[in-house]
Amino acid sequence: MKTAIGTLLLLCLATSAVADTPPIGFHTTTLPDPQNERPLEMVVWYPSTTTATAQLIADNPVFVGALAVRDAPVAAGEHPLVVISHGFRGNWGNQVWLASALAHKGYIVAAVNHPGTTSKDTNPQAAAQLWQRPADLSRAIDAVLAQPQQFGAVAKGQIAVVGHSLGGWTALEIAGARFDPERFDQDCKVHTKLASCSVYQQINPASTPAAKARLAADLRDERVTSIVSLDLGQSRGMTDASLAAFPVPTLVIAAGVPSADLPAELESADLARRLPKASNRYVEISDASHFSFMAVCKPGAVALIEEASPGDGMICADGDGGRSRELIQQQVTTLISEFLGPPLITTQR
Repeated sequence: MKTAIGTLLLLCLATSAVADTPPIGFHTTTLPDPQNERPLEMVVWYPSTTTATAQLIADNPVFVGALAVRDAPVAAGEHPLVVISHGFRGNWGNQVWLASALAHKGYIVAAVNHPGTTSKDTNPQAAAQLWQRPADLSRAIDAVLAQPQQFGAVAKGQIAVVGHSLGGWTALEIAGARFDPERFDQDCKVHTKLASCSVYQQINPASTPAAKARLAADLRDERVTSIVSLDLGQSRGMTDASLAAFPVPTLVIAAGVPSADLPAELESADLARRLPKASNRYVEISDASHFSFMAVCKPGAVALIEEASPGDGMICADGDGGRSRELIQQQVTTLISEFLGPPLITTQR
């Protein structure tokens, strides 16, 4: 009974938060790969003027979803585009709270499931192709730009990338950072407890000279004009030179809850110190954990997760005695909205 009441309360909160705004549209598709080797599941949230009844998207027994109308007619005008990259063993549903909030503010928001590193696809060969993650986001940008009638027209010069955890590394790469596998290998011999090192060793993306060269290559997409990193990992492998000359504004948000394997000081704060001071902002949220940037957990979620995967119930944990995940995410949404600036929506003629 308590679980049912708690779930109903969360649904009511989600509904009331957007009750005074028009529903947003939602579309899901699969982007084919020319060589049929890396099809991408992509979802897009977008502004709409529909009056249809919204339904919960990405809602399941563990996580709270968000309201949208599938394949709703798109709102007129040009809108900024935000592309979201999930973390290791995550999926596009992890940041449904952010995608929904930004779409309600006037952004087109796209997200993909990165093959090999999602909760539903852990193929080791696909996971090892870490350099494909930025390319996945470029493919999503291509797809949205090519379909203005479906998703809305993208405002020129307004394409941002937001990434959580390994997605933060992906955002840096697509915006111009360069990764040095040798540097990261040496760093991991010193900082052996970092989760970013264990994930990297598990993926093993630099197992051959050819793979190492692809990982160290320039993976920039010059259409990306700003990025947001949410408690990222692996940035210690980025070269000092590429970060010092980083070409786009960057918002680095860190989880401030003490963590032995994802300490802010060695991850996000270290990144921010090496980025240009004039174009980057660093914010550490004291009561946020690494998992506070994932979807809100429902009552009873921990028990369900532990039953299926013992030890993983921690993904529902935030700072002890701190704010709720909903309030933390409201702060994050505000920080990102202020960083990106108000959507400069122009009417199409």
